[in-house]
Amino acid sequence: MKRLILAAMLAAGMAGAAHADDALKAAIANTERTPANAARDSARHPYETLTFFGIKPTMTVVELSPGGGWYTEILAPYLREKGKLIAAGESPTSAKEGARKYAANLTKKLESKPAMFDKVQRGVFEVPTAYDFAKPGTADLVVTFRNIHNWTGNGDDKVKEIFKKVHESLKPGGVFGVVEHRAPAGKEPKADSGYVQEAYVIKMAESAGFKLAGKSEVNANPKDKADHNKGVWALPPVLANKDVDREKYMAIGESDRMTLKFVKQ
Repeated sequence: MKRLILAAMLAAGMAGAAHADDALKAAIANTERTPANAARDSARHPYETLTFFGIKPTMTVVELSPGGGWYTEILAPYLREKGKLIAAGESPTSAKEGARKYAANLTKKLESKPAMFDKVQRGVFEVPTAYDFAKPGTADLVVTFRNIHNWTGNGDDKVKEIFKKVHESLKPGGVFGVVEHRAPAGKEPKADSGYVQEAYVIKMAESAGFKLAGKSEVNANPKDKADHNKGVWALPPVLANKDVDREKYMAIGESDRMTLKFVKQ
């Protein structure tokens, strides 16, 4: 009898894992996604990235600085029925005009497809002054995609403060998942290049109480030497230099990116 119960439990666990994977695959394959976003899946590897972070459809997930909503289009339907997505960005009532504009753009996107975004909650994450995105100890997973380079201009103390706010929001054992443009090891990136040293991100996270749980090279690109005129934005999809060396940058592809998983002890 015990063996039968154990077998049933293992089967149920395996079925649950398969279901979670199928749900994530379905969210990525959703035809309601913006076509231009879906076209970048081969460069951004959403399935592998989110799986590496350990995402499950029952989690409370915070997405910091969702920007145009590239990952929001995947996370929202995936978490809609059993979990919770908190899109943490600028405040609609911010004193800064630019911040209010970003907030309005996100509102417009979320309201454009209620069937996809109707259960998304909003939180405030306005660097370097306002952080109100989740109550302490309530989030299972916090993710940020290519945003840390925007934080570094505020100085190390502010970066540490952000990491501490993230740490505070997570449950014990909760995960902070980071994807960021990666500067070559030992090479100090220019301040406006968009690149960040992996060692720096790890140092900031550990200073806030996180433990590095793993690294993934799923978003690595060895062709990217991080030495471009106009920094990371010289590469696709931005192609900031327009037709100058366009073929060279297209051949390189999107940036080399670190993918790091930190855990709250």
